Amino acid sequence: MPRRSSILKLPEALRRELNSKLVSQGFANYDGLEAWLTDKLQALDLEIKVSRSAIHRHGQEFEEKLEKLRVATEQAKAISDGSEDDAGAMSEALLRMVQTKTFDVLMDMEDGDKNIHKIGLTVARLARASVNQKKWAAEVHDNLKEVADKVDSLGKKGGLTKDVANQIRAQILGVNLNG
Repeated sequence: MPRRSSILKLPEALRRELNSKLVSQGFANYDGLEAWLTDKLQALDLEIKVSRSAIHRHGQEFEEKLEKLRVATEQAKAISDGSEDDAGAMSEALLRMVQTKTFDVLMDMEDGDKNIHKIGLTVARLARASVNQKKWAAEVHDNLKEVADKVDSLGKKGGLTKDVANQIRAQILGVNLNG
């Protein structure tokens, strides 16, 4: 088992500051980041030694995570821009995407990671959202079927032909009769 990264030993606020510097410096200048971090650790009177290579490894991992987040954001935007939300299709697609990304994060986590309970909560919320979305879609379908049945009944009473009534019913239910 590989030894634990010295970056993970840093206080949370300092790790966030390092991540911010990594981004602002374009994931470059690791010598400068090492000097800055050494000064910060000495000023905080912490006896943690973080090497340039540890910062570089962390930077690479962090950059990969940011890239995955950027791609996920673009995918979500494409889904929302390209969907008419036909009975929750967009919601379902977004839920699936978030579930996939959450699984990826879970697989990348190290044993004993403090954030694992947050991932568990996210998974529970996703499952609940998925169930609620499916219930909503079923309710919408049931309501549309009820409306279609009423239109069908009214059409027969009003003298609509069976063909016209079926076409109206298909339009309400979103069914393509031609194909």
